[in-house]
Amino acid sequence: MALQEKLDRFNKQQEKCQSMLSNIAAKSSSSRAAVAPKPAPAPPFSGARPSAPVKFSNDTERLQHINSIRKSPVGAQMKRVIDILFQTRQAFTPEQINEACYVDVNGNRDVFEGLRKNPKVYYDGKRFSYKAKHDVKNKNELLVLIRKFIEGIAVIDLKDAYPSVMEDLQALKAAGQIWLLSNFDSQEDIAFPNDPRVPIKVDDDLKELFRSIELPRDMLDIEKDLQKNGMKPATNTAKRRAAAQVQGISAKPKPKQKNKEFSKKAKLTNAHLPELFQNLKNS
Repeated sequence: MALQEKLDRFNKQQEKCQSMLSNIAAKSSSSRAAVAPKPAPAPPFSGARPSAPVKFSNDTERLQHINSIRKSPVGAQMKRVIDILFQTRQAFTPEQINEACYVDVNGNRDVFEGLRKNPKVYYDGKRFSYKAKHDVKNKNELLVLIRKFIEGIAVIDLKDAYPSVMEDLQALKAAGQIWLLSNFDSQEDIAFPNDPRVPIKVDDDLKELFRSIELPRDMLDIEKDLQKNGMKPATNTAKRRAAAQVQGISAKPKPKQKNKEFSKKAKLTNAHLPELFQNLKNS
C-alpha cells in the first residue's frame, strides 16, 4: 500500500513538471512572435578600399627562409653574421643577431664558438662586433698609422678599417700626404708616407750621369761587373748557356734593339712611378 502511494505521488510530480515546461515553451514562442528582430543597418559607403585579407603565404616563405639559413653550413651562417657586423660596425647581442639575419647564435654551439674564435670578430662576453686588422676610425688616425710604416703598408690590410677608408686614402694621396704605388708582382697597392719635411730633389748632374751609363749587352759582362762591386748576381748565365748547349739549344745573346718603343707586355722597372721620372723625360 505504501508503494502504490509513492507511485501516485511520482506520477503527479511528472504531470506538474510537464505542465510547467509546456507553459514556458508557450510564453517564449509568443514573445518571439511579438518582437521581430530588425536587420542591422548597412554601413555607409566609403571610398576607402577595404583592408586586404591576411595572407599566410608570405609568413610561410619567411619561415622557410629562416629554416634554410639555420640548416645551412656553419661557415655560411658565420659569414652572414660577419657581413652584418662589417656593414653596420655595431656590437650585437646573440638575440639582435637573430633578429638581423636569422642566425640563432645561442641555439647553435658551433656557430657561437666559431664567431668567438674568429680573428675578424671581437666578443666581450655579451656582444659581437667586427674586428679590423688595424684599429683606426678616421682619416687622421689612418695617416698616423701609415707614417709608422716607412717601408709601406698594403692597402688590402686597410680596406676593412672603416667604411670610408678607401675614399680617405685617395684624399690623402691627392693632398700629397701619402703615395699609393702599385706592385706589379701581386697587383696590390702599397701606401707609403710622404713626409713633406724631407723633399727629394734630383740634381741635373746626377740625371746626366744616369743617362750616360751604358749597360753591357751581354749578361755575362753584367754579372762580372756585379761581382767586381761585391754583389752576387741573381742569375748564372754561364751555367744556363752550358745546359742549353748540352740540349742542343742555341744560346746566342739577343742583339740590343734600338729606337723601339716598349710593348705592353714588357715589364718596366719602376713603371709605376711616372711622376718621379717625369723630370728625366722632360730634361
